[in-house]
Amino acid sequence: MAQYGGLGLFLILVQSAPSFSDTWALFFATHAATLGSWFLLLALALSVYCFAAGWLGLLGRDAASERIGETARRAGIAVFYIVLLAGITLVAAAFQDNFSLTYILHHSNRELPIAYKFAVLWSGQEGSLLFWALLLSAYGFVLRLRHKTDPRLFAHASVIIAAVQVFFLLLVNFAAHPFGITQGALPADGNGLNPLLQYPEMVIHPPMLYLGYVGFTVPFAFGLGALIMRYPGEKWIHITRRWTMVTWAFLTIGIFLGSHWAYNVLGWGGYWSWDPVENASFMPWLTGNAFLHSVMMQEKRGMLKVWNIWLVFSTFLLSILGTFLTRSGIVSSVHAFAQSSIGTWFLAFIVLTLAVCVFAFVKNRDHLKTEHRLESLVSRESSFLFNNLLLLVACFVVLWGTFFPVLSEWIQGNKVTVGGPFFNKVNIPIALLLLLLTAVGPLLSWRKTSTDSIRRNFQWPAIGALVVAILLLIFGVRPWVDSSYFYSLMTISLSALVLFTIASEFIRGGRVISKHTGQNLLVSITQLGRRNTRRYGGYIVHIGVVIVFVGIAGSAFNVDKEMEMSYGDKMQIGSYELICRSYTQEDKPNYGSEWAIMDVFKGGKQIDTLYPERRFYKASQQTATMVANHSTLKEDLYVVYEGLNQDTGRPILKVHVNPLVNWIWIGVIIMILGTIMAMLPNTMPAPARVFARVPAPVTGD
Repeated sequence: MAQYGGLGLFLILVQSAPSFSDTWALFFATHAATLGSWFLLLALALSVYCFAAGWLGLLGRDAASERIGETARRAGIAVFYIVLLAGITLVAAAFQDNFSLTYILHHSNRELPIAYKFAVLWSGQEGSLLFWALLLSAYGFVLRLRHKTDPRLFAHASVIIAAVQVFFLLLVNFAAHPFGITQGALPADGNGLNPLLQYPEMVIHPPMLYLGYVGFTVPFAFGLGALIMRYPGEKWIHITRRWTMVTWAFLTIGIFLGSHWAYNVLGWGGYWSWDPVENASFMPWLTGNAFLHSVMMQEKRGMLKVWNIWLVFSTFLLSILGTFLTRSGIVSSVHAFAQSSIGTWFLAFIVLTLAVCVFAFVKNRDHLKTEHRLESLVSRESSFLFNNLLLLVACFVVLWGTFFPVLSEWIQGNKVTVGGPFFNKVNIPIALLLLLLTAVGPLLSWRKTSTDSIRRNFQWPAIGALVVAILLLIFGVRPWVDSSYFYSLMTISLSALVLFTIASEFIRGGRVISKHTGQNLLVSITQLGRRNTRRYGGYIVHIGVVIVFVGIAGSAFNVDKEMEMSYGDKMQIGSYELICRSYTQEDKPNYGSEWAIMDVFKGGKQIDTLYPERRFYKASQQTATMVANHSTLKEDLYVVYEGLNQDTGRPILKVHVNPLVNWIWIGVIIMILGTIMAMLPNTMPAPARVFARVPAPVTGD
């Protein structure tokens, strides 16, 4: 082989590669617990150093302090790589079916599909906390790389993020260790991933939700850092707003992916049940939404500074509270992890964080003095203020309803649960008022708006909304029959009002550009958006929101029917006729399944064949539902195979007709596109007004 030189060496390496990879795999499988544990301990040590050295660096202003601060920044960057290695170690153990790790034994099995092997990382309590720490280190990594934007402010934010990171790394090192070793003889297979998580969206939904939860740490760090250092000016608020938009967008995606998953997997025919864990994600979304609106008042008018700082604090605290709810076991939920003592850690962290926020606020509250006062109730400032109040009231109602069972048990000894009727009764009127403000707000001017201006700008949108309401009445919506019909009528009418208002804003601005450039109206409207991406991107977000509201309004007209169906049986529901063609079964390595084959007819014509399915997962010995759905813009025909009646042996089918559900998912896509547009810089400069200098007249003596 020597005569072939380099080629011979290459052939030797290729031939030895399989044995080398096998040796490495064996080493890794044997030492995964040790490696993962050491990675987590090293990450904790680096985070402690980042916090301590970073704080020391901020106390001084000399060159030595700057060098200490720089070492802290680099330690924070290194934390990301170390925690990433720990995450890779856990995922690799899942791919290796390394059941010597207790976590892998409880949350994976040999026949688990590859995509869901990744989901093992966040499927259990220990892994999800490691995932929390990983995402936080990633956010900190990006922030520390961008430190030159404003070195002093970013150094404060880095220290605060390091403090939060220390808490989560303490958890995964000592309270919820993901690299614990299985005691006794190893079983041949693991317990398997929760069947509810074995759905494609669950590979995406939790990461999106966590990116939102974890991401709110960054605005919190900037807000607290700016308050501590008494940051001059409003630059910190510009930086914080952009980070908040990113994390709010992630949380929005996560919430609605969860709703879509619940709609398609849980099989109850709905997408939102006011479950405690659903509420936990909704509360920081509401306060983050309030911050994104009120921050404009601080930027333009120097107002609501105290509001904004507490909205940032509250959003972060509610994110931690949501993480606490899913892990403490104090509330029961299909989404929650098993009950554990880890809730005490979160309570202590929440109390400590709140104490730090209150101390920093009391010490520096004079720095948050407002520069202007509210001059008129009929102004854009007042619309933002009322918007904030409504969002916070909604958040408080959700918080109260979520914790009411816990409070009632503490006080009375009996757990009293409040459900959907309570949340709907309070939040639907709030939502309608928010829609009205969304319609009126763009028509108001800063400081004060004249009555003539409101009448002139509001006239045509109001007429359009009235026409929509009349059409709904003509086509059969009867608000006097049921309160849900009334709310549906109001929701769709107010949504139309918002859409007409936003359209008038685009048309009005487009006409101004068209008048000065001679371009057609459509091109002018496009240029309008490019000149002010933030404002018109925000309008597009509002369009998405009202389309979501329209989709939700359709739930007032839902119908459902349940019956036992054998071969050839028919079911009539709404305008659809379903005929049961047959039932069949299949056995796969990961699960066994049985499903119905249903022909769907409408107007005497077959339009689809649906296959509602029920699965039995072998490793976990649990069942799960796979819904069959014929979906159009008008409505969904939603079919659930509920299994066999134990008394008669006949299959049970439950069928729902759910109007307008698709508009919810369309609205979310529009919201995200609008958010992306609002984050982009203006791609066309606004034309500057040029005033010609007129020479003074020449006069003779």
